[in-house]
Amino acid sequence: MPSYSAQREPTLEYRSCVEREEELERLREQARVRKPMLIFGPEGVGKTRLLRTFVESQPLALYVAQTRSPRELLLGLLEALHSADERIKTPANIGALSSRSLKGIVHRTLDTRRFLMVLDHLHAPSGVVSGTIKDLHYYGRTPVFFASRSPHMEDVGALRLLCARSSERLELKNLPPQVGLEFAQREAERIDLWASNLGSILPLLVQWSDGNPGAIIYMLKMAQLPKYRTGDQIKAHILYVDYRMGWR
Repeated sequence: MPSYSAQREPTLEYRSCVEREEELERLREQARVRKPMLIFGPEGVGKTRLLRTFVESQPLALYVAQTRSPRELLLGLLEALHSADERIKTPANIGALSSRSLKGIVHRTLDTRRFLMVLDHLHAPSGVVSGTIKDLHYYGRTPVFFASRSPHMEDVGALRLLCARSSERLELKNLPPQVGLEFAQREAERIDLWASNLGSILPLLVQWSDGNPGAIIYMLKMAQLPKYRTGDQIKAHILYVDYRMGWR
């Protein structure tokens, strides 16, 4: 495996998501009508980037990055609630509270405002986790947006029932060639990547990635490393081989 594997999840500039404006508007409309939404698509397609961009425009959106257990979910929601409204205080003895007590606190707090839960990186949640999410959704009357990597939505398990209608499901697809090229150009500029053959390299990155934004960013990060440079040029062949070995 290439030594740059630790860069698999590069930091993104969430404030710019121009290639997903149509999808962003769908999320905003779903939030306005207080309905749930499942965002699904392959790894690297931009689900986290889309959700984070959406959350920036929604003051009452409670973003939780990981939901591997009910306690992690509830603690994440409490932290997000405090960030959304500093008047909401975190209990001083939070570490000693049971999950049941935490759930009661979150329930009562969700009922005070028109909050929205945004749960990222769900992966085959257990029955207990799914039950907690559904309880908060139904009894707290709080819509939930969540993401799945699988195009067949196995990742979300029983939570599929929350988004039974097609209007409650949003599939993110890879970017079309021209949009992918514009995205690659913006990202190369953002990370200050330069090479004399960059103009011919960027279309190749889009082609090799099938327009997957995460894969494009991954290869752009690779192209910054000395291993993939000779003089002022990027060594396309070696970069491609290592990309195929390391991506996913």
